[in-house]
Amino acid sequence: MVLSKAASESDVSVHSTFASRYVRTSLPRFKMSENSIPKEAAYQIINDELMLDGNPRLNLASFVTTWMEPECDKLIMASVNKNYVDMDEYPVTTELQNRCVNMIAHLFNAPLGESEAAVGVGTVGSSEAIMLAGLAFKRKWQNRRKAEGKPWDKPNIVTGANVQVCWEKFARYFEVELKEVKLREDYFVMDPAKAVEMVDENTICVAAILGSTLNGEFEDVKLLNDLLVEKNKETGWDTPIHVDAASGGFIAPFLNPELEWDFRLPLVKSINVSGHKYGLVYAGIGWVIWRSKEDLPEELIFHINYLGADQPTFTLNFSKGSSQVIAQYYQLIRLGFEGYRNIMENCRENMLVLKDGLEKTGRFNIVSKDDGVPLVAFSLKDNRRHDEFEVSDMLRRFGWIVPAYTMPPDAQHVTVLRVVIREDFSRTLAERLVCDIKKVLHELDTLPAKITAKLAINGEEADKNVTLVTKKSDLETQREITTVWRKFVMEKKKMNGVC
Repeated sequence: MVLSKAASESDVSVHSTFASRYVRTSLPRFKMSENSIPKEAAYQIINDELMLDGNPRLNLASFVTTWMEPECDKLIMASVNKNYVDMDEYPVTTELQNRCVNMIAHLFNAPLGESEAAVGVGTVGSSEAIMLAGLAFKRKWQNRRKAEGKPWDKPNIVTGANVQVCWEKFARYFEVELKEVKLREDYFVMDPAKAVEMVDENTICVAAILGSTLNGEFEDVKLLNDLLVEKNKETGWDTPIHVDAASGGFIAPFLNPELEWDFRLPLVKSINVSGHKYGLVYAGIGWVIWRSKEDLPEELIFHINYLGADQPTFTLNFSKGSSQVIAQYYQLIRLGFEGYRNIMENCRENMLVLKDGLEKTGRFNIVSKDDGVPLVAFSLKDNRRHDEFEVSDMLRRFGWIVPAYTMPPDAQHVTVLRVVIREDFSRTLAERLVCDIKKVLHELDTLPAKITAKLAINGEEADKNVTLVTKKSDLETQREITTVWRKFVMEKKKMNGVC
């Protein structure tokens, strides 16, 4: 008997349901299997394993957008098979990208004429955007030094020690010395005066952060600009500023419109922003905008024609999806200025709810600012018995992912917990988190101090000194601490008949 194609596929579908012979057969983990498996089985295997991931909505460590409207989800899926680099084949997508660039440039007060187009590009994220901006600064500096007959092989860039790791990557990958302004207690961002002191004739730019990853604080770009203007006059240099607005670029224009940090300042030559953070798009989109065409050296732009037409390109990668570009355009026209302002105001209000709840416990110092990125960074007032890493670890039992980390030099003795408030973090969730933190504190108060703990092993009492160094940044040390701590908690539960 010969089955029709439809009947054959139906039989396969019946035999590839959950817990079928296909799912029971182990698949090799690190090499391709010899045979194919039904699509339903492949889906079920992967879907089941992914359940062990954390819940993105409860990942309070991330600045990245974890929710979008269903209409935008549909647009993303409809364009997921478009390669953005094929500009000639997908001219409408290219047009939408150009509209986004111009909208963002105007949001950042770029000095554009009536019909003048903005200079910028969409990137995979702010990391690529920063690489491109840094390359533009390096090439401009090298060209100027060559024209002056001066050495051009030792460029440097001045930043604060609080910069994101992508700046370290740029410096290492593209052979630029990274000169960092150290932090200090109660001042966790770059000091503009100290930054300007570190500037020399080899400095390609000073990078300011609008929204520090560590505590959300906006650096004083206006003061940096004014101090640098004076130094440039004294020295004859022309040291510019780049603003890393990955987090704050879609916040300040709506909540702090009077704050001068953008192209209103003459030395700000380029700005990057993450569309996938407070631009409210899923991960995979960033933007870099230049003040003018003169600030982006023409020799960095490549022209290709093997995709159908002459296409200028300035990116580190080639192929990338169109979905996130389209999603960014959706958010810009869907929300408008009013919508973005309402969302950012709501985020800040929920941040204040969380901050107030933490302060009322009387157990925490708040190290974040109210007028920066809507997040709460906080540390224990007394961490001699139990520390922030233990609080972070125990919160995972409730599903919360709250990072604990040490500050960079010279404030590495300060340990901090951080909660990022995104659009989908409601007031109800803020209040729930405070309740769960109180439960964790209460449980920690009932446990012995971390320095010396009595462990019950195999029903016999044995005194063991468990020395836990709590303020180390070394990852392996922290893993050892977590392993010992979890073992102690499990043994205590056994003693109490919990498990």
